[in-house]
Amino acid sequence: MRSMSHRRPSVSAVVRTPSAEYLILDIETVPDTGRWQRPAPGNGGEPQFPPTWAHRIIVIGCLWLDHDYRLKRFGVIGDKDPAADRPTEPPPEAAPGAQDERRDDPWSDLRERHLLEDFSRFVGRARPVLVTYNGRSFDLPVIVMRSLCHAIALPWYYRDRDVRYRYSAEGHLDLCDWLADHGAARAGKLDAIARLIGLPGKIGVDGSQVEGLYRAGQLASIQRYCLADVTQTALLFLRFRLLQGQIAPEIYRERTIALLDALAADGRVTEVFDQLSRERLLGPPPPPVSPPVPEPGEAGDAGES
Repeated sequence: MRSMSHRRPSVSAVVRTPSAEYLILDIETVPDTGRWQRPAPGNGGEPQFPPTWAHRIIVIGCLWLDHDYRLKRFGVIGDKDPAADRPTEPPPEAAPGAQDERRDDPWSDLRERHLLEDFSRFVGRARPVLVTYNGRSFDLPVIVMRSLCHAIALPWYYRDRDVRYRYSAEGHLDLCDWLADHGAARAGKLDAIARLIGLPGKIGVDGSQVEGLYRAGQLASIQRYCLADVTQTALLFLRFRLLQGQIAPEIYRERTIALLDALAADGRVTEVFDQLSRERLLGPPPPPVSPPVPEPGEAGDAGES
């Protein structure tokens, strides 16, 4: 039997250039109660986590960096009133009697479909490197399953092998997987790793509260929570690039300060800035550059000429 290796398959794939851009990505989900019924809690009282296919995507948060790690765009996909997308008549599957009280409201599928269509269209056109935290295990598999559910094509996912190849950072860089050396260690949750570098981690809301906020109509609160995670993932990404030696310490500080300033001006994640440690996040300033020391004999030689 041939031994397995981690070498890339030889089949040709999309070639990326050093000018590739980066899309930092996070999703928020709730159970799709129309297609999955949550079992009764066990002895511990904790509700069961839905399987991958049963996560309805309600928010896709993104931060777009150019090839030089400068901010291009920040926000959520479909950043507008969901009611604006509603047709005058409900879709056939949402007709009266088509759903019972256990199912989501009639427009849930329509909203999710529009989110996924917009996201897939953008990624297919811009072809950024996706950057996530635990996105290989959760965010991207959920996006794939929910696109399957809604008959949405994801050619960028299947034609670009690097998006799915675990040991490549050319199409998708999962920070959690890379910091864990692809399963050799445990990296920890984003909350812990963010605090390790001076970021606040989870603020006010955590993932267990998303469903309750959604049922209460607090979509804007969920979007802010998602963008706070995206912000901290982006700042962790810059620190990881420093760790890899992809950017020099002075460039890391410059790009991080520029990103902090741009996001502070945006105003949607002020709670992150209120609680981060700028000193720990930026790290020590580079030492001052000393003038070159002349070699022995150089000064005398210069005087004799």
